[in-house]
Amino acid sequence: MRIFSGIQPTSDLHIGNYLGAIKQWVDLQSSNDCVFCIVDWHAITVPYEPKTLQERIKEIAMIYLAAGLDPEKSIIFVQSQIKEHSELAWLLNTITPLGDLTRMTQFKDKGAKNAKNLCAGLLNYPVLMAADILLYQTDIVPVGEDQKQHVELAREIARRFNARFGETFALPKAQIPKQGAKIMSLAEPTKKMSKSDAESSRIGLFDSPEQIKKKIGAATTDSGKDIKYDTEKKSGIANLLTIYSVFSDTPIKEAEKKFANTGYADFKKIVAEQLIISLEPFRAKKKEFKTKANYIDEILENGASKARAISQTTMRLVRNNMGMA
Repeated sequence: MRIFSGIQPTSDLHIGNYLGAIKQWVDLQSSNDCVFCIVDWHAITVPYEPKTLQERIKEIAMIYLAAGLDPEKSIIFVQSQIKEHSELAWLLNTITPLGDLTRMTQFKDKGAKNAKNLCAGLLNYPVLMAADILLYQTDIVPVGEDQKQHVELAREIARRFNARFGETFALPKAQIPKQGAKIMSLAEPTKKMSKSDAESSRIGLFDSPEQIKKKIGAATTDSGKDIKYDTEKKSGIANLLTIYSVFSDTPIKEAEKKFANTGYADFKKIVAEQLIISLEPFRAKKKEFKTKANYIDEILENGASKARAISQTTMRLVRNNMGMA
């Protein structure tokens, strides 16, 4: 199966990004044909700092490798190095109804938060994402719950293109993790953990033990005492149980039994300790990769070469079927 996915080089990635996407990638790479991208063109749809963009790109590459992606098994590259992404995005724009884009949940949410910075790029973000996916004849897109709608649109665009111009693209499907698909904010546990919210609301993959203890200790819970998984009445506790469950590989029901007679303060300490242990390899590997800048560059260059070969094959077919070749 051809697997494709990618992450923006914006702010530091958090545990929600890891559980919703990267952890799946690592599990899939041994038995599938995997293509993983650093989607820097997506990152510029909102205000950003040009001086640090390249640094962010390298950091995402380090995260990919620290998480366990193997460049011998997976293609790892930077989106902007493959011009076919933008070419295909423009062509797909010509067959994508405007109404489909204005209905996208993320567009509406980001538009509401950043009305002054609303741009055409943010509206067309899903078409570029569709191009990213379809360019590599993708079968499966492992993503978090928040990206499912975009993958479904990519599938619809592919279906529409094939019906109009002949069989061209594979029809992709989203793959959502059964557990940990949506990690919630530590400050507002009814909202998804987000890179755009306050740093105290999320656990970064490279957070220090002290930062983790402080953030988990301050996490919003409720006035009760029972440690039960109830996303409506005890959303904060449910979120912490989910975090503990996925990082300790303990089913939720077993975790509830384990903490049946534990107070909130002690429960938070145990969750924090589990996170510190689980994220230690990320901190150690990042420190190691910081000294291997040339190695990172080489991986990205080799990945771009492999990705370019696939994308050019797809674009020859697209141009031919659209009467442009």
